[in-house]
Amino acid sequence: MNKALEKIPELKKLPNSSPEFKKWKRNTEVVIENSFGEKSRHIGHFKNIPFGLVVFEVGTPKSEWQKAYLRGLESAESILQSMIEEVEEYWEDDVYENSNQQKNESGQKDINNSNKNVFIIHGHDNGTKEKVARFITKLGLTPIILHEQPNRGNTIIEKFEENADVVYAIALLTPDDVGTEKNCQKNLKPRARQNVIFEFGYFIGRLGRKRVCGILGGDIEIPSDYSGVLYLKLGPADGWKMDLIREFKAIGIDVDANLAF
Repeated sequence: MNKALEKIPELKKLPNSSPEFKKWKRNTEVVIENSFGEKSRHIGHFKNIPFGLVVFEVGTPKSEWQKAYLRGLESAESILQSMIEEVEEYWEDDVYENSNQQKNESGQKDINNSNKNVFIIHGHDNGTKEKVARFITKLGLTPIILHEQPNRGNTIIEKFEENADVVYAIALLTPDDVGTEKNCQKNLKPRARQNVIFEFGYFIGRLGRKRVCGILGGDIEIPSDYSGVLYLKLGPADGWKMDLIREFKAIGIDVDANLAF
């Protein structure tokens, strides 16, 4: 919400019909809904702000509409500042500090949410790998991509284990391979590479299901034994980004949803 608040002085210089204002308003609503809930009083307060005249006559001067627009932005400024203060005063103690050290349901070791490393498991789809890595960086986290780490004379498995101290893992299940049952060789289906499946399972065992998600790229066969694991889908609308932010917040990883835009 800080980013939305910072944009208001710039919006005051623009007309009330500007596309920048419309984009800001929509993005701010998304941030509030994802922070407090779609039916929260917070989103209700924001949506009730009048950014135009409530009562007007035909021929009302444009200057009056602009004055109403500026009054609306001033109200938004106060409401957003109040929301930020609420989060800073109450959420830190109640959510993040108490969640900083968690033990997951499978009995894995405690995971410190101050760890900013997120392991990205990938196959041959470099475009998807770079897209996800850039998004993770925007959120203030550190993407760990195995081939970018120093070898230090290690074998592949040693290098993998050395870089597995992370707070979360994302498996990119992209259709890089094809496969089928031995007796149905004509029925080939797109699959993720074997290293992706191996590392996906490794991190489920190491971190627990809540700290691992698979991002599906296209029509791909999902591993049958991974029921209960979170799957997100790549798409032109990038809805997976907000879904991933919600998952981070649910386990106490502190990220700012404003940075998604």
